[in-house]
Amino acid sequence: MSELRLRQVRSAIGSRDSQRHTLRALGLGAIGRRSSRPDTADVRAMVKVVGHLVEVESVPSQSDAV
Repeated sequence: MSELRLRQVRSAIGSRDSQRHTLRALGLGAIGRRSSRPDTADVRAMVKVVGHLVEVESVPSQSDAV
């Protein structure tokens, strides 16, 4: 299973509460903070909610590379 590498690139100031909660659930919350999450439908849905605040990169996991 691949991973999604996330990096917050915009501030959550002025965002809705649900978007701020989603950022925290993804392990973000400050500009420049990075996080890795498994590439699942649930995580992709969360990323879609805050897509304007984050940068996303899909990376194959190490177990896929073997």
